[in-house]
Amino acid sequence: MTTTRESNVKTRIVSLASNLGFDIVRITTADPFLEDSATAIDSIRKGYMDGMPWYNENRVGRAADPKKLLPGAKSIIVVAMSYLPHENFDSSESSKGKVARYAQWQDYHLVMKRKLKELSDSLPDLVESPSVTRIFVDDGSFLERAAARRAGIGWFGKNSNILTTEYGSWVFLGALITDLDLEPDRALKKNCGSCVTCLIECPTGAIVSPYIIDATRCISYLTIENRGPIPIELRPLIGNWIFGCDICQEVCPVNRGVSTSRDSDLMPKMLSSLELVPLLNLTQGEFSSRFKNWPIKRAKLEGLKRNACVALGNSGDARAVSALGRVLFEDTDLVKQHAAWALGRIGGGKAKSILFEALARESDRNVRREILSAINSLN
Repeated sequence: MTTTRESNVKTRIVSLASNLGFDIVRITTADPFLEDSATAIDSIRKGYMDGMPWYNENRVGRAADPKKLLPGAKSIIVVAMSYLPHENFDSSESSKGKVARYAQWQDYHLVMKRKLKELSDSLPDLVESPSVTRIFVDDGSFLERAAARRAGIGWFGKNSNILTTEYGSWVFLGALITDLDLEPDRALKKNCGSCVTCLIECPTGAIVSPYIIDATRCISYLTIENRGPIPIELRPLIGNWIFGCDICQEVCPVNRGVSTSRDSDLMPKMLSSLELVPLLNLTQGEFSSRFKNWPIKRAKLEGLKRNACVALGNSGDARAVSALGRVLFEDTDLVKQHAAWALGRIGGGKAKSILFEALARESDRNVRREILSAINSLN
């Protein structure tokens, strides 16, 4: 039975977290997430996480047990913050590359960690006893989505995102594991029913079955975590996404008419799309300076240029041929491969001439293969 004091403590914690800017605050126990752990390990064994060697079974085993992350853990304070902007931006122009909405803000990890640190520092006074805590915001070995589901933040959508009643899936998640014994909330009795819209609309077929994602086919993985070439057969399906993807969220019925972000700390600057050709000209120094404190830096300069080449190839914009040609002669082998592919997609006499000249100069086997493939596509 919950005592009046326990209820009052919980109310004070939730009130402070809300005042700090978190849109949803719930609490769950520090019991292991056994079902979620089993699902994650099964995905690893099926090869759905290939390309991310850091995401292994040992990491999942640790991430699924809060007591391994914080000895003596008893409760988890789970928070969610909406990142849906107040207005939509059109990034359908062929000269621009699309950026996932979560990356349109300056780095949310910094904002949420600061707020969770304030909450953590305030706990001893709120509960009138010492407390030990550990903070997680989507960049450590912890299953935030599993905690969010069990705490009642939301439920798992079939695209594996957490869906909330008021904010849809447009939320950042964070967690504060603590040794305090707090009254837990209940999981929501909601699900997606018979809806399979996200499975149908995913262009690369990355949602292989409800709740199961093949990350190796996911546009978000391909444009961010992937450090190698993007498979040729998937490139046309990426469209003009250059960092992440929102398609499975944009088509989700739960996301219609949801509330937008209320936190000004996330909004000092915004970007919804980026001019593609200028990205090909960025130096490392310019990239580091321009995207400091932005999630987009995770793609690295080489990855962003690679993605821009693919987007330009899909655009069919002949104005990009000269820039792609320069890249084909001067950039890294990885970027060259995708520039060659893009020139083959755009086509035309100038693109063909550049490809033949590059073939005569190029010595790298993989780049030559891409150039030959591009030339053959023009015949």
